[in-house]
Amino acid sequence: MDVMVVGAEGLARHDASELPGLLEREAAVIWVDILSSDRDAASVLSDVFGFHALAVHDCVERNHVSKVHVYGDHVFSVLHTPQVGRRGHVHYVELDQFIGTNYLVTVHGPLNPEVDPAVAMLDTREVQRRIEQNHLQIASPLELSRWIVTAMIRREAEMVADLAKQSGELERRVMLSPYMENPKAFLEELFKTWYKLLAVRTMAVHSSVTYDRMARLVRFLPDGAGPLFADIADQFEAVRVMADGQREFLHGVIEFYQTRISTQLTVAAQDSAATAVQQNDDMRKITAWVAIVAVPTAVTGYFGQNVLFPGNGTRAAAVVSTLLILVIALTLYALFKRKQWL
Repeated sequence: MDVMVVGAEGLARHDASELPGLLEREAAVIWVDILSSDRDAASVLSDVFGFHALAVHDCVERNHVSKVHVYGDHVFSVLHTPQVGRRGHVHYVELDQFIGTNYLVTVHGPLNPEVDPAVAMLDTREVQRRIEQNHLQIASPLELSRWIVTAMIRREAEMVADLAKQSGELERRVMLSPYMENPKAFLEELFKTWYKLLAVRTMAVHSSVTYDRMARLVRFLPDGAGPLFADIADQFEAVRVMADGQREFLHGVIEFYQTRISTQLTVAAQDSAATAVQQNDDMRKITAWVAIVAVPTAVTGYFGQNVLFPGNGTRAAAVVSTLLILVIALTLYALFKRKQWL
């Protein structure tokens, strides 16, 4: 847990035991940055700040959607930022905020064990660094919160830009490589990129709605709070629009690729069917000729048997056998021709 007082000189760090006294300094900007895994977090939120039990519960349990609760002297919000993990899975990295008149409490919500805690604190650490280097002058907790959330929005926009670059590369591969060596793997790659865009879009929509509600409901902060919250909501909306546009583009690439694969399979099936028909036709012709050629063998075999029959050894028998061969062969030829087997 980091307890800091933000002033013109930068950041002054304090021990958690000093919090009750620091909170009495109405003109100060007190910043408490907490990892939800901190054992003292819940007691500090409940006993020192006196936050509502439901808000404290939301800080120690994972939330799957953004939310906002407005109280008399502070507002509580839950936001998420995306972090890509193994096999393209997108983790929802949670940031909870309590914004009061002279304090900001940031709580990095429960994390998936696969997510490095350092990832959850990227934005707050970035703002701390900028304050320590005198790149930011913070006059209120609201302004401090704005810079943290702006850092979150910038990272989301950069992620959309990276995914747009990946989408362009995937589209190039589709257009320049008509035949993929592994269509299944390539389609999976397309859908993973599409899914990441969907995850960013979903988080941006939730965050935009949260800040839009804050702009309408928060009354205890200075008059500039409403427009500032509305501006942050617009920034999240801009990220949503960019993600939607890129997602629509990639969806078109996926549809084009699937249609082309389907067309190629249809053409291949037609070619295969045509080949099968040709083979069947050839087999009918071969069968017909075999049947015709078998006639002389059958007739001569009959007359050549070692059994006496009428006309055996005479010229008449030779003439009869020859006529039988011609009549049967011509009859079969005419029959097969009529059936279009020849």
